[in-house]
Amino acid sequence: MTLPPSITQWFTARGWRVRRHQMEMLEAARAGDHALLVADTGAGKTLAGFMPTLADFAGDDPPGDGLHTLYVSPLKALAHDVQRNLLTPVDEIGLNIRIETRSGDTPSDRKARQRVRPPHVLLTTPESLSLLLSYPESATIFAGLKRVIVDEVHAFATSKRGDLLALSLARLQALAPGMRRAALSATVADPQDFCAWLAPDGDAAAVRLVEGEEGAKPELSILHPEDQRVPWGGHAAAWAVPQLYDEIRRNNTTLIFTNTRFLAEYIFQLLWDVNDDKLPIGIHHGSLSKEARRKVEGAMARGELRALVCTASLDLGVDWGDVDLVVQMGAPKGSSRLLQRIGRANHRLDCPSRALLAPGNRFEFLEAFAAQEAVHEGKRDGEEFRAGGLDVLAQHVMATACAGPFDEGALLAEVQSAHPYRWIDQAQWTRVLEFVATGGYALRAYDRFKRIVRDKQGTWRLTHPEHAARFRLNAGIIVDSEMLEVRFRNGRSLGKVEESFGATLSPGDTIRFAGMDLEV
Repeated sequence: MTLPPSITQWFTARGWRVRRHQMEMLEAARAGDHALLVADTGAGKTLAGFMPTLADFAGDDPPGDGLHTLYVSPLKALAHDVQRNLLTPVDEIGLNIRIETRSGDTPSDRKARQRVRPPHVLLTTPESLSLLLSYPESATIFAGLKRVIVDEVHAFATSKRGDLLALSLARLQALAPGMRRAALSATVADPQDFCAWLAPDGDAAAVRLVEGEEGAKPELSILHPEDQRVPWGGHAAAWAVPQLYDEIRRNNTTLIFTNTRFLAEYIFQLLWDVNDDKLPIGIHHGSLSKEARRKVEGAMARGELRALVCTASLDLGVDWGDVDLVVQMGAPKGSSRLLQRIGRANHRLDCPSRALLAPGNRFEFLEAFAAQEAVHEGKRDGEEFRAGGLDVLAQHVMATACAGPFDEGALLAEVQSAHPYRWIDQAQWTRVLEFVATGGYALRAYDRFKRIVRDKQGTWRLTHPEHAARFRLNAGIIVDSEMLEVRFRNGRSLGKVEESFGATLSPGDTIRFAGMDLEV
């Protein structure tokens, strides 16, 4: 098995070698196999996932127009970061590949254009993929799809977002029978469970398991107080801020993880209070505006920040290889999640990642010691797989109806091919269809909830086109609180806060948001 010369030359010019697991992913694709890559952070998983796509376009007979590869990630930030990092080899190798993202941040005019003229590679999220499948053009868009890459699959396969994606994969397989699936994962306790989730019809044997090269062991330590006692209560680890600032001064770039947006804002302000050297320190969390997030991500990618305080918004896959140190403020919440965050440091397989735990109180020290021991012993934790949710299935049925009429029996077979829904029988299927059709026993008396109707041949279709527009406005798996926009008087948006919090504020009150003190 050999790479096209242009790709081999690119690796040589960079002083890199092709990893064994990267070649195995290429071999699996050329053999027509589905594949799951399980590897440590920094092993080049993303490049391994895209290697077959790059090889196809670098070959003697490159693919023509149309969607070739679909990349699905759990985070919008990750999709944009992958686009930025993928454009580098594409440009330097000289490949003719159009790469675009599609998420909640994508402008509506670009989304409309993508349905008419899709790119060669589309980077998206599970929710955006489900919505794209709800359009009548979806059958044409995905008919020639060759490959789907699911990144960071360990982070959401066991959740309702995983249920939604499993159903979408089953739909894609029906539209493009020749499509091959690949998933990328950090090390997990039982890879065979993820193979079954990824496989059509839940057959784990149909998925080739590729294990990455073993990397350097992480250097994980726990921060101890120098001249004060650790409090019995609280979870902010404010006591550690002076020592944390010293660590920032000693390192070129430090990534500081917190478990909540409040803690991110709080720790950021405490760091600025002691920032006598005026070091560039940024903040990143999911409630900030798209512009604010992109600005910080760009500054971090260019190496302009000495430290970045963030939440789970940067948990996964954002590849900043020059991060010297990762700090976890507060409880680590499990060894797998901790390892994911630790891997953001150095992000290279042969260099040990350096991480520091700063427990918030004395009890969190116990959790920190347990997590440290689990990391050193290579133990992994994580949620177990469970039966798929019927609410997610009902949403998928509605999305399918929005795309066009569907046959009841054919869609049932398609749903049963998704691993989380292999348990669905005819009785359960009838219940779900009845709920989508009438709104269930509580709502069937109202005409507005009569959304789909069945003919004598078993074909279901929408009762009115307006149901499709209403569905696309309200679909989704992540249930957020009602939010209020935070903006300056000139209209510039800073982000959003929960309405329940905003309702407690009066003119003249001050809040801390986006790293600033703001007056209402």
